[in-house]
Amino acid sequence: MKSVRLVRLLAHLGLLALLLLVACKPSRDATPGSGSATAPKSTRVAVVVSTLNNPWFVVLAETARDRAKELGYEAAIFDSQNDPARESTHFDNLISAGYGAVLFNCTDAEGSVANVRRAKAAGIPVFCMDREIAANDAATSQILSDNYSGCVALGQYLVEQVGEEGTYVELLGIVADTNTWNRSKGFHSVVDRYPGLKMVAQQSAEFDRTKALEVLEAILQANPDIDAVFCGNDAMAMGAYQALLAAGKAEKVKVFGFDGADDVVRSIAEGKIVATGMQFPKIMARTAAENADKFFKGERTFPQRVPVTVELVTKDNVAKFGDYGRKP
Repeated sequence: MKSVRLVRLLAHLGLLALLLLVACKPSRDATPGSGSATAPKSTRVAVVVSTLNNPWFVVLAETARDRAKELGYEAAIFDSQNDPARESTHFDNLISAGYGAVLFNCTDAEGSVANVRRAKAAGIPVFCMDREIAANDAATSQILSDNYSGCVALGQYLVEQVGEEGTYVELLGIVADTNTWNRSKGFHSVVDRYPGLKMVAQQSAEFDRTKALEVLEAILQANPDIDAVFCGNDAMAMGAYQALLAAGKAEKVKVFGFDGADDVVRSIAEGKIVATGMQFPKIMARTAAENADKFFKGERTFPQRVPVTVELVTKDNVAKFGDYGRKP
């Protein structure tokens, strides 16, 4: 009797050991140490942009949303209104709501990193558009204009138009945005070679048209005889032009912008603005949406930064541009 019980006990122990062995065996589909390799829980796409108070960003956001929809996904736009706290709330909400990917235009290169990391920890890939975050291990990929080279070309054109002697004002964008400084550095890499070109004022107008008007009006009171204004984006270029027009100086002072906004392209054709850098927001937005599609379909290898060439737009080639890019 004891021997029968012993046989039964050994059989049970053997079965238990077999079950434990099967349970502990790693799945062939698992990827050790790689949370990003798991399939997303959802394929809804969130488009989070710094502001919709600028037509250029409206184009960026709507193109990203529309391309995601064309690819078969639900997509919604979230406006951060240039407020990092609001941006953080958007990320809280989209993570809780279970979005599958974020197409992102940040408010703050440093401050926005934490939001991207939280999304990554939740298994949500983030594809940055236009504005860079200051990290190489947070976003899945960053699709960015070549701001530095674009402003090298603008600096060269300013020297060509103004000459090697004169005075100018620089209107900076948002100081927490890396685009602001990449553009400024590219511009200064050229103009600083000419000692006769003097910068009489450098001030932030936060990429905003109304603020640019107000800032330049104040600068003109102390420096009424400037030759040029270099603006870190086209919204500020239009604000600067309005200030010069009100001061009766629009025909004398040359204004340079950056973005490729439609109103500035038209102003170049009309001889009001001298030049801008065309950034191609539609290309950046579509690329971000298409990368999200690739992620949903299993792709996991993306370049950390994808540069998009900026083209100089002047009176000589302005007919080739329009609708935030090159005409078909």
